[in-house]
Amino acid sequence: MTTANPRRGYLLGVIAYTIWGLFPLYFKAMQSVPALEIVVHRALWSALAGAVLLLVWKHPGWLRELRSNPRRLAVLAGCGVLIASNWLVYVWAVNNGRMLEASLGYYINPLINVLLGLLILGERLRRLQWLAVGLAAIGVLQQLWQVGSLPWLSLVLALSFGFYGLIRKQAPVAALPGLVVETWLLLPLALGWLLLHPTAVSSQASFWSTPQALWLIAAGPITLVPLLCFNAAARHLPYTTLGFLQYLAPTLVMLQAVFLFGEHFDPSKLLAFVCIWTGLALYSLDIWLHLRSRAA
Repeated sequence: MTTANPRRGYLLGVIAYTIWGLFPLYFKAMQSVPALEIVVHRALWSALAGAVLLLVWKHPGWLRELRSNPRRLAVLAGCGVLIASNWLVYVWAVNNGRMLEASLGYYINPLINVLLGLLILGERLRRLQWLAVGLAAIGVLQQLWQVGSLPWLSLVLALSFGFYGLIRKQAPVAALPGLVVETWLLLPLALGWLLLHPTAVSSQASFWSTPQALWLIAAGPITLVPLLCFNAAARHLPYTTLGFLQYLAPTLVMLQAVFLFGEHFDPSKLLAFVCIWTGLALYSLDIWLHLRSRAA
């Protein structure tokens, strides 16, 4: 088993979340392609790029271990479904003017991680962590009360990625082989969709002579790099600490939504954001105090 290296984990986490925070720029460049079709090609090109990288970056024995542990293969299949669902909702949100809701989902996500650590991993929450989770709940309930409906888009993004990280952390498979297997398990679904949709944008021969085609092909490495960094970071950091880094991405998304793409930041959203931000501030304070006490 690899020895945990917190410094390496923090660096990998920062790289992953910064790239994810800049993803809207990439998806806006492909706005003419439907969200589901983008996700199909993300699976296809990620599988290809991952397989090529695995030929270069050797991981001896990983395939033999998977064959001898079918349960791990089932876990990775579940991870693939979760991350594909997360991709689909996120791409749809970006290209339909709902980036603020998407950013709210990823602000909630670190606190979802704390709850999952409590309920499933048996981690104990300290007082400030309980308060942080409570404030996040108030933010969600405020949306329910003022807007009249749950912020379903935000919750789907938070829960799907929260469970993805949790399940992936429990699968004792190295980051790259695990990610390659996840995407290869999605290949039958992706290829089946393309066969059933001959009129899709990318099924037309003329499409592949446009710049949009290059953007779709780039989906492989663009998807692979941050996921690989995230999976590796998860092996070096406690799950709750990994959540601490996660609000880098939604901050970048929120700034782009307001200042680049002109989304309106109405008062009902602002109050929910304030609750989540306050919870994150308390959570960050708790992490800092805990690390300081351990150092002492």
